[in-house]
Formats: sequence, structure tokens, C-alpha cells
Amino acid sequence: MEELFISPEFQMSLLLLVALAGYLIASRINQSAVIGLIFVGILVGPSVLGWIQYTDFVSSLAHLGAVILLFVIGLEFKLHEIMQIRNGIIALVGVIIPWIGGYGISILFGYSGTSAIFIGTALTATSIAITANVLQELDQLQTNAAKAIIGAAVIDDILSLLALSISNEAASGSISGISIAFMAIKAVAFVIIGAAVGVLIISRFIEYVDETPFAGKYPEFTFIFAMMMAFVYGILSEMVGLSAIVGAFIAGVSFNEIKLKQGHDLKEGAGYLQIIFASIFFVSLGIMVDLKAITSDIAIFLVVLTIIAVVTKLIGCGVPAYFSGMGVKESLIVGFGMAPRGEVAMIVALIGLQEGVINQGIYVTIIIMSLLTTMFTPLIYRNCFFRDCKNGVNGS
Repeated sequence: MEELFISPEFQMSLLLLVALAGYLIASRINQSAVIGLIFVGILVGPSVLGWIQYTDFVSSLAHLGAVILLFVIGLEFKLHEIMQIRNGIIALVGVIIPWIGGYGISILFGYSGTSAIFIGTALTATSIAITANVLQELDQLQTNAAKAIIGAAVIDDILSLLALSISNEAASGSISGISIAFMAIKAVAFVIIGAAVGVLIISRFIEYVDETPFAGKYPEFTFIFAMMMAFVYGILSEMVGLSAIVGAFIAGVSFNEIKLKQGHDLKEGAGYLQIIFASIFFVSLGIMVDLKAITSDIAIFLVVLTIIAVVTKLIGCGVPAYFSGMGVKESLIVGFGMAPRGEVAMIVALIGLQEGVINQGIYVTIIIMSLLTTMFTPLIYRNCFFRDCKNGVNGS
């Protein structure tokens, strides 16, 4: 009987059942589906009931969900809409200010310089998957603010990678400018070359195949090929040190203008996959957190760090957005949209713990801070900025 409960079929069924409960809760409280999914993840995870643990199986499904989600989001954008100088400035300032804030508050609370560096690095990251999903749910992806958020978040991932590299080298006692520069060149080259190859070669090849009698006989071929390339881009992205979701997003943007005559629609097909796997991804964020690990010693630091995490992104991203010509409301949307740390900061915390640079208390603090910022943005968006947008809960 025990083998039944640990089987992939049972775990998959349980995760989807939990996801359904998340949607029901979100609908009942009239909030974003992300809130309902994360909340129910906390409920069934180690924090409360302990029904589901964050196993390798759950982690793998969640990872697939994030990759598919960003591929689908990428299909909604054109490359020139997100790769703008304005977005680069928002991303740069939005990394520097949170890092200073995280480092400074950590020193103020008496943590070592090395620990403070890692805490500051955890605050630099932005989880593009969270905000993108909420904007999609509210039908706001094509707004000026959304384009700025998505573009800045992609650049933010590259800058956070460099910050993590600097933190690792600082922890080991040596910082090499050459290695950091090389990493930056690799990351930027991947984005530029990957997008160019996707638009000029892969997209045209897909359209060429779509016109052949073969595609007429097997119309699903083009969709399967496109999804394969999304995961290939994810692999290549990880090879240069970026998150796989950045690679998947670049693939989606590259395939934005593909016109198919015989094959299945890419957005529709990937959208169905997103409904399943992205839901599991958001549930997993709640499962990952163990609220029982909060002690009185770290509770105050957790509250202060969470406030700093939100305020520094609001200032670091919202102010540059305002000076780039956006209105106050749009600038606030950008600032709050860049606040979720999500799985990116969790990865930074895990690396710091494994390297022995931070202790278990700091690790728990960063993990829960990431969860709180992840839940904060959907609440602000739905209740303050987009109160009249899609009162019902959209599936994805």
C-alpha cells in the first residue's frame, strides 16, 4: 500500500487535486489564482498538514511548469518590445538598490559581511514567472508597464547571475574580474544569438515544414518541434548560467510571429500544458516553505527583510520607470511587479546554505521572504491597480 502513495500517478493526482482546491479558494475570496495555489500549497505542505513534501518529483514537475509558463508568456511579445534601453536601466537600478538594502539591513542586525552579501544577492532577483502569470490572468500583458516589467525581469536575471557569481567568489576570498566579465558576455551573447537564431532560422524552418505534405498528414509535428526547442533553449540557458525559464522565454519571443497553415496553434497547445504544469509550479512554492521553522529570533528580521525587499524594488524599479516617461500609476505597477523573489531567491539561499556561508536561520528567512513577496504582488495588483479587471479567476 505504501508503494501506491509514493507512485508518480498518485502524487500527480494529489497535486492536481490540490491545484483544483487552490482555484476554488481563489474564486471564493476573489483573488488571483496564484494566491489560491500558493496558499493551498502551504496548507498541504510541511507547514500545516504535511501531506506533500517537496520531493525531487514535485521539484521536476514545478520546473517544467515554470519553463512552459515562460514559453507561453514569450509567445505574447515581440523582441523589440522588451529589449529597450529603458528596461535595462530599470533592471540595473532595480538590482543595485535591493542589494544595498539587503546588505545594509543584514549588517545592522549583526550578521557577518559574507552572510550579508548573500542576503543582498537574494534580494536582487525577480521572479518573472509570478508577475507574468498574474498579468496574463488579468489580461494586462500588452500594457506598457507589463512590457517594461517583462523586459527588465529578463535583464534582471542576467544581472542577478553576475551578483551571485560575485557573492560566490567573495565567499571563497577571491574575486576575479575576468571570470565575471566572461560570464556576463556569455549571458548577453546567449540572449542575442538565441533570439536571432530563433527568429531568422528556426521560425522560418517551422513555417517551411508546415507547408509540406508531411505537416498536412501530421499537423501536431510543428507543435511538438516548437516545444522541443523551448526546452532546448532552457538547457542552453542553464549551460551559460542563466535560469531555464529565460531560455524558454527567448524561444517564445522568437516564435511570436510564426504563421501556421496546417499545424496546431502554438499558443493554444502550449496553453493547455501551462494550465496543468504551471498550477503545480505555484502549488510547489507553498509546499517548499515550512512556516514551523520560524523562531522568535528570526521573526523580526524576517518582517524587516520582507519590507526592505518590497520597498527597494519599488524604489529601484519604480523611480527609473517614472523618469523614463511613465505615469505614477504605471511606475508603481512596475515597482510592485518586480518585487516577487520567488524561486530565484530560493536558489540563491540554497547555494549559500550548501556553501556554508549562511546558516539555517538565514536560509529559512530568505525562503519565507521569497514566499511573502510572491504573494504580495498579486494582492496589490488585484485589489489596488486592476480591481475591475477580470473579476473571475482565469485558469492561467
